[in-house]
Amino acid sequence: MAAASSSDSYSGRTESNEANSKWLDAHYDPMANIHTFSSCLSLADLHGDGEYKLVVGDLGPGGQQPRLKVLKGPTVLTESPLPALPASAATFLMDQHEPRTPALALASGPCVYVYKNLRPYFKFSLPQLPPNPLEQDVWNQAKEDRIDPLTLKEMLEDIREKADVPLSVQSLRFLQLELSEMEAFVNQHKSKVIKRQTVITTMTTLKKNLADEDAASCLVLGTESKELLVLDPEAFTILAKMSLPSVPVFLEVSGQFDVEFRLTAACRNGSIYILRRDSKHPKYCIELSAQPVGLVRVHKVLVVGSTQESLHGFTHKGKKLWTVQMPAAILTMNLLEQRSRGLQAVMAALANGEVRIYRDKALLNVIHAPDAVTSLCFGRYGREDNTLIMTTRGGGLIIKILKRTAVFVEGTGEVGPPLAQTTKLSVPRKTRLYVDQTLREREAGTAMHRTFQTDLYLLRLRAARAYVQALESSLSPMSTTAREPLKLHAVVQGLGPTFKLTLHLQNTSTARPVLGLQVCFLYNKALYALPQAFFKVPLLVPGLSYPLETFVESLSSKGISDMIKVLVLREGQSAPLLSAHINMPVSEGLAAA
Repeated sequence: MAAASSSDSYSGRTESNEANSKWLDAHYDPMANIHTFSSCLSLADLHGDGEYKLVVGDLGPGGQQPRLKVLKGPTVLTESPLPALPASAATFLMDQHEPRTPALALASGPCVYVYKNLRPYFKFSLPQLPPNPLEQDVWNQAKEDRIDPLTLKEMLEDIREKADVPLSVQSLRFLQLELSEMEAFVNQHKSKVIKRQTVITTMTTLKKNLADEDAASCLVLGTESKELLVLDPEAFTILAKMSLPSVPVFLEVSGQFDVEFRLTAACRNGSIYILRRDSKHPKYCIELSAQPVGLVRVHKVLVVGSTQESLHGFTHKGKKLWTVQMPAAILTMNLLEQRSRGLQAVMAALANGEVRIYRDKALLNVIHAPDAVTSLCFGRYGREDNTLIMTTRGGGLIIKILKRTAVFVEGTGEVGPPLAQTTKLSVPRKTRLYVDQTLREREAGTAMHRTFQTDLYLLRLRAARAYVQALESSLSPMSTTAREPLKLHAVVQGLGPTFKLTLHLQNTSTARPVLGLQVCFLYNKALYALPQAFFKVPLLVPGLSYPLETFVESLSSKGISDMIKVLVLREGQSAPLLSAHINMPVSEGLAAA
């Protein structure tokens, strides 16, 4: 009853806005119990009857087993368990034979499960990786009873910290055991061969040789071992293997495998790598300032969402085009393609329950969901061409249909670029003075450049001479000698006629104290009076700032101020180590009197 009431209240709230909205609310079930990501959603005509189904790789939260669900409309058509958590789901055509029924590929763990007509058809497993030779040698010693389990644990921990090749699952499980469980584990597994298996992190499809919608496609896999694999659609053999500097988490492809293609991979190190045909390593690299949370290709622009609550647009060569700031964190992204109007846009689901639709950096539409949306999918569902499917954080299912009369216009959303941005500026006409100045610069351009260069060189020369003079006469508030690395900072406080002068003297060396320093004040005795114009400095410990305080009394009643020079000296030396010139303020107390 509670679920029904919440559903009715949401539908009641949306009925008033439905007339002004571009979307029809087809279905909302807050208790659908679907927990997944955008990469595990796919729409396809699985039976070739023109009725498009929704394929969901359900994560199975709360200790439940992951499941493969197929939905027809709002109801679950079939449901089958999965051996591991799903990483991605995709539909593709394997061949050109009739009937043209697409196959379903589901990446889970180290395998890709292929279904045809919702029945298991093929299972592709990633090739095993060579084990660490040091790890293999350690287990061989344990097999021959030359080391005990405690020594085995210490050696494996040392290998894990220093070796470049990660440990196998068997060794990682052994390191997690308690001391009482180690011996039984070693006796059970010491005779087994060490195997190191990677897993699939992301998956997408790439057209084989034709760009048609009903052409055969290859599967492109991203693995935990920092590799990209391209699989043959019929034999499921590895056609190409590419290496990446980090683990891929999002993939975008364009082109055909047999002609020319481009792979774009967003990785865990916060970078995006772009690979082309016959390249084993990335050709371009885009370094982000934060971790990517989504990657969508809109025409020739790569749209990337980051954890800094922003969308970025890049070219295929890595040039940044634009940035749009979001009002909340981005949870997921996907592509919206309205083929009847030739529209391609990016959908971004935010943590505040909004789903924003952007074309480049222009906001087209904002959808308000009753809960934060965790997965998005847009396409043909059932017999409707433009259907938006969303799942929420609480496991709810929302289905919306785009109205056939809906037209996305830039600036119709809540927030977007200002209208003044598109307004043309009224540029004034060229005056006679502008034309004369242009002709002068064109005729005497060389002489003007030479004059500018001469003045620039003179400026640099005078600046260098002034800097050398300051170093030689110790006029700088920082000492440049290696023996006494000092820093001086002065602060004047008060309104007058009595001021408080605080000198902050710091030893900037790392481990060497400074001793035997003295401070001297030079000032006009007709204007100022100090109780002590000369005093000794205590031992300066490295890194600490020592405040040295004294009082200055203004003697002039005419509102005249002057400069006080502070010199830091060493006993037995006539030249100061460093100095500071303090411009004293006018005494407001005397001026008021």
